[in-house]
Amino acid sequence: MHPNPAFRRESTDTHLAFVRERGFGTLCVNAAAGPLIAHVPFLLDAEGTEAELHLVRSNPILPLLTEPQAAVIVVSGPDGYLSPDWYGVEDQVPTWNYVAVHLRGHIEAAPVDELRPMLDRLTAEFEARLAPKPPWTSGKMSAGLMERMMRMIAPCRMRIAEVQGTWKLSQNKPDVVRLAAAEGLDAAGSGECADGLAALMRRFGQRAD
Repeated sequence: MHPNPAFRRESTDTHLAFVRERGFGTLCVNAAAGPLIAHVPFLLDAEGTEAELHLVRSNPILPLLTEPQAAVIVVSGPDGYLSPDWYGVEDQVPTWNYVAVHLRGHIEAAPVDELRPMLDRLTAEFEARLAPKPPWTSGKMSAGLMERMMRMIAPCRMRIAEVQGTWKLSQNKPDVVRLAAAEGLDAAGSGECADGLAALMRRFGQRAD
Protein backbone atom coordinates (compact mmCIF):
# COMPACT_ATOMS: atom_id res chain seq x y z
CA MET A 1 0.00 0.00 0.00
CA HIS A 2 1.34 3.43 -0.97
CA PRO A 3 2.16 5.46 2.19
CA ASN A 4 0.89 8.84 0.92
CA PRO A 5 -2.29 9.65 2.92
CA ALA A 6 -3.79 11.30 -0.20
CA PHE A 7 -4.11 7.82 -1.72
CA ARG A 8 -5.43 6.11 1.41
CA ARG A 9 -8.56 8.12 2.20
CA GLU A 10 -11.28 5.97 0.67
CA SER A 11 -13.65 4.16 3.02
CA THR A 12 -13.83 0.44 3.65
CA ASP A 13 -17.22 0.48 1.94
CA THR A 14 -15.58 1.93 -1.19
CA HIS A 15 -12.91 -0.78 -1.09
CA LEU A 16 -15.47 -3.55 -0.69
CA ALA A 17 -17.71 -2.23 -3.46
CA PHE A 18 -14.70 -2.28 -5.77
CA VAL A 19 -13.80 -5.82 -4.68
CA ARG A 20 -17.34 -7.05 -5.31
CA GLU A 21 -17.38 -5.48 -8.74
CA ARG A 22 -14.08 -7.10 -9.69
CA GLY A 23 -14.74 -10.53 -8.14
CA PHE A 24 -11.26 -11.72 -9.10
CA GLY A 25 -7.92 -11.47 -7.32
CA THR A 26 -4.50 -12.90 -6.57
CA LEU A 27 -4.41 -15.18 -3.54
CA CYS A 28 -1.06 -15.19 -1.71
CA VAL A 29 -0.10 -17.71 1.00
CA ASN A 30 3.30 -18.29 2.61
CA ALA A 31 4.92 -21.73 2.42
CA ALA A 32 8.23 -23.18 3.54
CA ALA A 33 9.77 -22.75 0.08
CA GLY A 34 8.36 -19.24 -0.39
CA PRO A 35 5.09 -17.51 -1.27
CA LEU A 36 2.46 -19.44 -3.21
CA ILE A 37 0.11 -17.57 -5.55
CA ALA A 38 -3.20 -18.42 -7.22
CA HIS A 39 -5.44 -16.30 -9.42
CA VAL A 40 -9.02 -16.86 -8.32
CA PRO A 41 -12.59 -15.70 -8.83
CA PHE A 42 -14.36 -15.33 -5.51
CA LEU A 43 -17.60 -14.20 -3.91
CA LEU A 44 -17.63 -11.75 -1.00
CA ASP A 45 -20.37 -11.97 1.64
CA ALA A 46 -22.67 -9.05 2.48
CA GLU A 47 -20.59 -7.97 5.48
CA GLY A 48 -17.26 -8.12 3.65
CA THR A 49 -15.85 -10.49 6.26
CA GLU A 50 -15.73 -13.72 4.26
CA ALA A 51 -14.81 -14.73 0.72
CA GLU A 52 -15.66 -18.09 -0.80
CA LEU A 53 -13.60 -19.56 -3.62
CA HIS A 54 -12.29 -22.84 -4.98
CA LEU A 55 -8.89 -24.20 -5.95
CA VAL A 56 -7.95 -26.96 -8.35
CA ARG A 57 -6.82 -29.99 -6.34
CA SER A 58 -3.33 -29.87 -7.85
CA ASN A 59 -2.78 -26.35 -6.50
CA PRO A 60 0.12 -26.42 -3.97
CA ILE A 61 -1.82 -24.14 -1.61
CA LEU A 62 -4.47 -26.77 -0.97
CA PRO A 63 -2.33 -29.24 1.05
CA LEU A 64 -1.53 -26.41 3.49
CA LEU A 65 -5.17 -25.95 4.37
CA THR A 66 -5.44 -28.76 6.87
CA GLU A 67 -5.49 -25.77 9.22
CA PRO A 68 -6.18 -22.06 8.56
CA GLN A 69 -3.33 -20.19 6.88
CA ALA A 70 -2.58 -16.46 6.89
CA ALA A 71 -3.39 -15.14 3.43
CA VAL A 72 -3.91 -12.04 1.31
CA ILE A 73 -6.13 -11.58 -1.72
CA VAL A 74 -4.90 -8.72 -3.88
CA VAL A 75 -7.61 -7.17 -6.05
CA SER A 76 -6.23 -4.88 -8.75
CA GLY A 77 -8.01 -2.25 -10.79
CA PRO A 78 -6.95 -0.14 -13.76
CA ASP A 79 -3.37 1.09 -13.83
CA GLY A 80 -1.12 3.01 -16.18
CA TYR A 81 1.93 5.16 -16.77
CA LEU A 82 1.60 8.94 -16.52
CA SER A 83 3.94 11.17 -18.53
CA PRO A 84 5.10 14.41 -16.86
CA ASP A 85 4.25 16.20 -20.12
CA TRP A 86 0.54 15.74 -19.46
CA TYR A 87 0.38 17.79 -16.27
CA GLY A 88 0.81 21.16 -17.94
CA VAL A 89 3.16 22.38 -15.18
CA GLU A 90 6.93 22.24 -14.83
CA ASP A 91 9.16 19.97 -12.75
CA GLN A 92 6.99 16.88 -12.65
CA VAL A 93 8.25 13.30 -12.80
CA PRO A 94 6.87 10.10 -14.35
CA THR A 95 4.65 7.97 -12.15
CA TRP A 96 2.30 5.01 -12.29
CA ASN A 97 -1.30 5.35 -11.11
CA TYR A 98 -3.31 2.35 -9.97
CA VAL A 99 -6.04 1.00 -7.73
CA ALA A 100 -5.46 -1.98 -5.43
CA VAL A 101 -7.29 -3.45 -2.45
CA HIS A 102 -5.79 -6.08 -0.11
CA LEU A 103 -8.00 -8.48 1.82
CA ARG A 104 -6.02 -9.91 4.74
CA GLY A 105 -7.09 -12.82 6.88
CA HIS A 106 -6.95 -16.60 7.05
CA ILE A 107 -7.94 -19.15 4.41
CA GLU A 108 -9.16 -22.64 5.19
CA ALA A 109 -10.64 -25.62 3.45
CA ALA A 110 -14.45 -25.73 3.38
CA PRO A 111 -16.59 -28.90 3.59
CA VAL A 112 -16.82 -30.67 0.25
CA ASP A 113 -20.63 -30.62 0.34
CA GLU A 114 -20.46 -26.80 0.14
CA LEU A 115 -18.79 -26.88 -3.29
CA ARG A 116 -21.86 -27.20 -5.53
CA PRO A 117 -23.89 -24.40 -3.87
CA MET A 118 -20.76 -22.25 -3.79
CA LEU A 119 -20.23 -22.71 -7.53
CA ASP A 120 -23.90 -22.01 -8.20
CA ARG A 121 -23.72 -18.74 -6.22
CA LEU A 122 -20.55 -17.66 -8.01
CA THR A 123 -22.01 -18.46 -11.42
CA ALA A 124 -25.30 -16.71 -10.63
CA GLU A 125 -23.44 -13.53 -9.64
CA PHE A 126 -21.56 -13.21 -12.90
CA GLU A 127 -24.30 -14.54 -15.18
CA ALA A 128 -26.59 -11.80 -13.81
CA ARG A 129 -24.16 -9.22 -15.19
CA LEU A 130 -24.74 -10.53 -18.72
CA ALA A 131 -28.47 -9.73 -18.76
CA PRO A 132 -30.57 -9.79 -20.83
CA LYS A 133 -28.87 -13.08 -21.76
CA PRO A 134 -30.72 -15.94 -20.03
CA PRO A 135 -28.41 -17.14 -17.26
CA TRP A 136 -26.42 -20.33 -17.63
CA THR A 137 -26.89 -22.79 -14.77
CA SER A 138 -25.15 -26.06 -13.97
CA GLY A 139 -28.50 -27.78 -14.55
CA LYS A 140 -27.87 -27.38 -18.28
CA MET A 141 -25.04 -29.93 -18.14
CA SER A 142 -25.38 -33.61 -19.01
CA ALA A 143 -26.27 -35.89 -16.11
CA GLY A 144 -23.25 -36.69 -13.95
CA LEU A 145 -20.80 -34.43 -15.81
CA MET A 146 -20.83 -31.59 -13.27
CA GLU A 147 -20.18 -34.04 -10.45
CA ARG A 148 -17.20 -35.55 -12.29
CA MET A 149 -15.71 -32.11 -13.00
CA MET A 150 -16.15 -31.02 -9.39
CA ARG A 151 -13.86 -33.83 -8.26
CA MET A 152 -10.97 -31.76 -9.63
CA ILE A 153 -11.59 -28.73 -7.40
CA ALA A 154 -12.02 -28.06 -3.68
CA PRO A 155 -14.00 -25.36 -1.86
CA CYS A 156 -12.20 -22.83 0.35
CA ARG A 157 -13.22 -20.01 2.64
CA MET A 158 -11.21 -16.94 3.60
CA ARG A 159 -12.14 -15.09 6.77
CA ILE A 160 -11.22 -11.43 6.27
CA ALA A 161 -9.80 -9.53 9.22
CA GLU A 162 -8.47 -6.40 7.49
CA VAL A 163 -9.22 -4.45 4.32
CA GLN A 164 -6.57 -2.06 2.94
CA GLY A 165 -6.80 0.02 -0.19
CA THR A 166 -4.74 2.37 -2.32
CA TRP A 167 -6.38 4.63 -4.90
CA LYS A 168 -3.37 6.35 -6.47
CA LEU A 169 -5.08 8.72 -8.89
CA SER A 170 -3.00 11.93 -8.65
CA GLN A 171 -5.10 13.26 -5.74
CA ASN A 172 -1.88 14.89 -4.47
CA LYS A 173 -2.03 17.29 -7.45
CA PRO A 174 -4.26 20.36 -7.88
CA ASP A 175 -7.50 19.51 -9.66
CA VAL A 176 -6.52 21.29 -12.89
CA VAL A 177 -3.25 19.33 -13.02
CA ARG A 178 -4.89 15.97 -12.24
CA LEU A 179 -7.57 16.51 -14.86
CA ALA A 180 -4.98 17.53 -17.46
CA ALA A 181 -3.14 14.27 -16.80
CA ALA A 182 -6.39 12.34 -17.25
CA GLU A 183 -6.89 14.06 -20.61
CA GLY A 184 -3.35 13.12 -21.64
CA LEU A 185 -3.98 9.52 -20.66
CA ASP A 186 -7.14 9.47 -22.76
CA ALA A 187 -5.45 11.08 -25.75
CA ALA A 188 -2.62 8.53 -25.66
CA GLY A 189 -5.16 5.84 -26.53
CA SER A 190 -3.47 3.20 -24.39
CA GLY A 191 -6.51 0.94 -24.23
CA GLU A 192 -9.41 -0.01 -21.99
CA CYS A 193 -7.36 -0.13 -18.79
CA ALA A 194 -6.08 3.42 -19.34
CA ASP A 195 -9.62 4.60 -20.14
CA GLY A 196 -10.84 3.24 -16.82
CA LEU A 197 -7.92 4.83 -14.99
CA ALA A 198 -8.60 8.24 -16.56
CA ALA A 199 -12.26 8.01 -15.53
CA LEU A 200 -11.27 7.32 -11.93
CA MET A 201 -8.77 10.19 -11.97
CA ARG A 202 -11.62 12.53 -12.90
CA ARG A 203 -13.82 11.13 -10.13
CA PHE A 204 -11.36 11.10 -7.24
CA GLY A 205 -9.90 14.53 -6.48
CA GLN A 206 -8.21 16.43 -3.68
CA ARG A 207 -9.82 16.63 -0.25
CA ALA A 208 -9.41 19.15 2.50
CA ASP A 209 -7.77 17.68 5.60
